[in-house]
Amino acid sequence: MKAKLTKEEKEILDSFEKDEWVPVADLSKRKKELAEYARNTLRKDKRLNIRISERDLIEIQRKAVKEGLPYQTYVSSIIHKFINGTLVEGTAKEGPTSR
Repeated sequence: MKAKLTKEEKEILDSFEKDEWVPVADLSKRKKELAEYARNTLRKDKRLNIRISERDLIEIQRKAVKEGLPYQTYVSSIIHKFINGTLVEGTAKEGPTSR
């Protein structure tokens, strides 16, 4: 039985099969660099207080539950995706998603 791949998984597989991947010269060093990038990206050391309508908050909480996230983490994720240009518009029913 052949596994069904998502669009992203198919793109990764296609890229690998085209020999577009190259080995990293110093894997240990690269892992440390990426871990540092991740730490800096994920560090949450600032607060943001905003006022929104109760209706919007309820909708955010509903979508966060659907994603399996606390709503504050979900909002932080939306902001992060927007800043990095990976937030894309969906239909009114779908709401924001990432690429």
